Amino acid sequence: MSQPGFDPKTFDPIKHLLKAPPRYDPWMRSEAWRYHGIYSRANRFKGAFPGFGIAAGAFTVYCVVEHFFFKDDHAHGAGHGEEHH
Repeated sequence: MSQPGFDPKTFDPIKHLLKAPPRYDPWMRSEAWRYHGIYSRANRFKGAFPGFGIAAGAFTVYCVVEHFFFKDDHAHGAGHGEEHH
């Protein structure tokens, strides 16, 4: 005998599981600290490289200044003879 309103021939267990509300997880509250506040993913990696932003900016300024203001006499020579040095 089948339940009223239930047809085993048309029953699809996957669709039934997708429509069902999620099960209660007794450990959800205990695990919530891993994903919120100071332990969130963004906050964990924020302090991984503490001086990287300042160092990258300083290196960029150094490269720009060197490129535009310092002349490189060694890069465009005709050869590497004794008169080079």
